[in-house]
Amino acid sequence: MPASVCHADCGPGFRKFWQQGMAACCFDCIPCPENEVSNETNVDQCMKCPEDQYTNTEQNKCIHKAVIFLSYEDPLGMVLALTAFCFSSFTAVVLGVFVKHHDTPIVKANNRVLSYLLLISLMFCFLCSLLFIGHPNRVTCNLQQITFGIVFTVAVSTVLAKTITVMLAFKVTVPGERIRYFLVSGASNYIIPICSLLQCILCAIWLAVSPPFVDIDAHSEYDQIIIVCNKGSVTAFYCVLGYLACLALGSFTVAFLAKNLPDAFNEAKYLTFSMLVFCSVWITFLPVYHSTKGKAMVAVEIFSILASSAGMLGCIFLPKFYIILLRPDRNSIQRVREKSYS
Repeated sequence: MPASVCHADCGPGFRKFWQQGMAACCFDCIPCPENEVSNETNVDQCMKCPEDQYTNTEQNKCIHKAVIFLSYEDPLGMVLALTAFCFSSFTAVVLGVFVKHHDTPIVKANNRVLSYLLLISLMFCFLCSLLFIGHPNRVTCNLQQITFGIVFTVAVSTVLAKTITVMLAFKVTVPGERIRYFLVSGASNYIIPICSLLQCILCAIWLAVSPPFVDIDAHSEYDQIIIVCNKGSVTAFYCVLGYLACLALGSFTVAFLAKNLPDAFNEAKYLTFSMLVFCSVWITFLPVYHSTKGKAMVAVEIFSILASSAGMLGCIFLPKFYIILLRPDRNSIQRVREKSYS
């Protein structure tokens, strides 16, 4: 006798579904649930795909997910890497011009050593963004945030030291004053190693307690596995970022108070604008960073690194770079004195 059925066979991609109260030979064919497949006829249960695979549109086969990360071959990664390389190269050119014209008044008037240190640190700020591009591994994940935190601390603390030096220079009115000792001895330069040491301690605690690691996100995208660097301790990350914010805010406040001093010996206005740009970039970074995922999240952090570094480079050094190369007539002792006395 032929088998008695109420429904045609359920093909691949479907499973049997019995309705309550109906005969055992009567069933419906329904599609397999999301991320489940059936590759046979009349199956009772569909099979779930592994985490690294997803179903095709017919739901009869599991396909391996594509592994993605922000690579140098990716157009976005290529543009960001090229931008970082161009900015770091331009910073090296500016440093070379400043070293070559180290005896000119405009370079002397703005503390040559601190200017050189700031340019070198900015060069490393641009280059550290390259650590965020490419296949993540344990070493690069640790270096990303630690290098970022330390080189930016050196840069911002150098800006703070330059600003305090400007303030001290205009506070010296009597040769025997204690302030004069601090200016002549270069005591303000100790700000840089002290601030950098504190950031290094924070980073060391971060690495010891909960260091960054390679994370695989197989759920955010249906057909992709995203490989990213997990920050480990989010609290440590925000401590590093918050410490940088405090330094930047302090530099901005001191520079703002000194912005009306004579321009001839004063770069406080440029320092003020540079810290304003720096703070604006990283304040904007936080909400945008948390609203993105995967490659976009990494790209947002790289963009913030490049934008804040470019802001400091442009605000502080481009006006001087322009005068040194294109307006040498303004780079003279007479012009400096005229502007100072006015």
